[in-house]
Amino acid sequence: MARRTGHGATPRRRQRRSGGWAQRLVPRTRRRRDRPRSRRAPPAPLLYLLRHGQAAARALAWARSAPVHSLLTAAVVGIALALPAVFMLALANAERVAGGWGAGAPRISLFLEQDAGTETLQRRADAIAERPGVAGVEPITPEEALAAFRADSGLDAALELLDENPLPPVLVVTVEPSLSPSEVSRLADRLAGTEAIARMRLDQAWVERLHAILALAERALWSTGALLALAVVLVVGNTIRLTIESRREEVEIVKLIGGSNGLVRRPFLYEGLGYGLLGGGIAWGLTGLGRWSLAGPAERLAEAYGTAFTLSGLGLGNGLLLLLIGAGLGVLGAWTAVARHLAAIEPR
Repeated sequence: MARRTGHGATPRRRQRRSGGWAQRLVPRTRRRRDRPRSRRAPPAPLLYLLRHGQAAARALAWARSAPVHSLLTAAVVGIALALPAVFMLALANAERVAGGWGAGAPRISLFLEQDAGTETLQRRADAIAERPGVAGVEPITPEEALAAFRADSGLDAALELLDENPLPPVLVVTVEPSLSPSEVSRLADRLAGTEAIARMRLDQAWVERLHAILALAERALWSTGALLALAVVLVVGNTIRLTIESRREEVEIVKLIGGSNGLVRRPFLYEGLGYGLLGGGIAWGLTGLGRWSLAGPAERLAEAYGTAFTLSGLGLGNGLLLLLIGAGLGVLGAWTAVARHLAAIEPR
């Protein structure tokens, strides 16, 4: 059968064939050059950081647009955070004055039998010093006790009339500052039952009163801190609510073009974070200023009582913790406001 020539082809077929040849004649590099180039998206972690950076920049721009309002909000947050911080410092310094108990730790006086000699006194002091919970033991002979009484009382003439020394040997036991009043009481009872001890005396009433006062102050500190933390959350939440209302049209536009709730929420959360951090810094500065103003009078008072005492401040660790607490409360306040009011805004 004879092969058909191209004369019998229709014009459309010829056009298709010629077009195909034309496409084949176009250089391959030219065809690649004419294709639209697709931009490669950045990696997911970098894109995540970029979006958060944009949200933080937007929140900073909002704060800069109303600087007085932003500074007043941060100042309120700072004062609310400074009050429990100052209370905590006052309690810590009070514990240091009390010795933590330190120098004011309770002492147990152990009176030995009247006929106990110096050797027995020293042996009992060495044995008691090895017991757990004992910080130190001071043996006092009858002669030393009489000399101290003579110097303190000024009754030299009356003491000369005594035929013999009526004072017994004494062991003054200083307990560890970490022991609680109940542990001190049990230790005193055990020491009272040891060999050659005739009588024991423990003046612990003031220690129990001191611990009761410190426990009450600590409970008040936690209660006050919780109330002021709630106040910080409410202040930041109310500020973010006002910001949401002022940016209502912007939020509607972002949602209208398909923006997610997370995209809309981020700038407000960063604004709350900024209020918390700035408020924490203000609180840190206020506590440092208060310590600086009271350091001189406290040192002069300590010198009047013959002790060396300086007020302690927050320090770097507690200061950073204060910033972290402020940031957390700021984000919490912003989150509560956003979760409540942002869901009610929908594009019309």
